[in-house]
Amino acid sequence: MKTTIIGKQMNVSEDLKELVTKKLSKFDKFFREGSEAFVTFNRRHGEECLEVTISANGTLFRAEKKSETFRNALDECIESIERQIRKNKTRLEKRLREGAFEPTDGSEPVPEVEEERELIIRTKAFNLKPMTPEEAILQMNLLEHEFFMFVDSSSGDTCVVYRRDDGNYGLIIPEK
Repeated sequence: MKTTIIGKQMNVSEDLKELVTKKLSKFDKFFREGSEAFVTFNRRHGEECLEVTISANGTLFRAEKKSETFRNALDECIESIERQIRKNKTRLEKRLREGAFEPTDGSEPVPEVEEERELIIRTKAFNLKPMTPEEAILQMNLLEHEFFMFVDSSSGDTCVVYRRDDGNYGLIIPEK
């Protein structure tokens, strides 16, 4: 797995880079060649924040954890992504490496995790009205939603505004 390590407003030490590479090698049994991992280190409000995103065969796995140390945050991220994989095992089997869930050379068998029951998707239809991102944010806040889909009046693209954990807003636009 190709690993890209990024330090936001900080330098990442070589021993941390080696630790990340070693810990992420655990996922080689799940992913085919060509998968990529992006690891972002950041310090926010006196906490060590770590974000791990793995892109494998068109599927993204992501975990973001805060802890006292980057090592603890890394362990929590690895556990979180592994839990995501195991929880959605049958849905992911076609996308993961063949034999990913079979025991290897004398290691213990992969523990079974209760899979989520079949998804029930609620469908909702509404008119997409052309508006600016600012108008979409206002509409989202009026509806007390976490996100809002709209047609951008300047570009004609279908976009999404959303509320971020830090209290700011995000805008998702389609790639052309």
